[in-house]
Amino acid sequence: MTIENLLSDFYKKNGIPRQGGIHEDRFQIKAFGINLRLPNPKLRKKVIHLHDIEHILNNCDTSWKGEAFIAGCEIATGIWKHFPICLFTYWTVGYSLWIHPKAVFQGFKKGRNHKGVFDLKINKNTLMKMEFEDVSTIIQKEQKTQMGVLQWVYFLLWMLISEIFFLFPFLLLLFGVWSVIK
Repeated sequence: MTIENLLSDFYKKNGIPRQGGIHEDRFQIKAFGINLRLPNPKLRKKVIHLHDIEHILNNCDTSWKGEAFIAGCEIATGIWKHFPICLFTYWTVGYSLWIHPKAVFQGFKKGRNHKGVFDLKINKNTLMKMEFEDVSTIIQKEQKTQMGVLQWVYFLLWMLISEIFFLFPFLLLLFGVWSVIK
């Protein structure tokens, strides 16, 4: 089946507007038990299909556990090379470490042996017409990476960066309250 057909099914199954909501001005996520409607910037609209293809390739839904796995995978495949879109991933990992740390780690381990969909450099139209099996094959790295000391350092470093990114607004708020009280 083509990626385009699989994405269409994925969106229907997960209650996501067609084409991942690229025609919408806002997108919705549930975090902290609250449904948040956030602005849908051009950059997100341009690349959301790549993130959603990761969901399909890894057979993950859009629950926070699924998002945690995909975010861990994206960190491992080097999403940092795609600034500023990587900021969404850092926030997701930072949040997910509190609720689904095992899924983040499992995604990271799997991602160490994949090329990121963001790195394929295949234009959207071509990618959409490709068969699932073909995309699944081209993201596989030839040499498998085990979780040795260096991989653990890499994992812990990116988890720390993600937590700092996630907690930064809270830390600013606490610092502000502390300076007012002082």
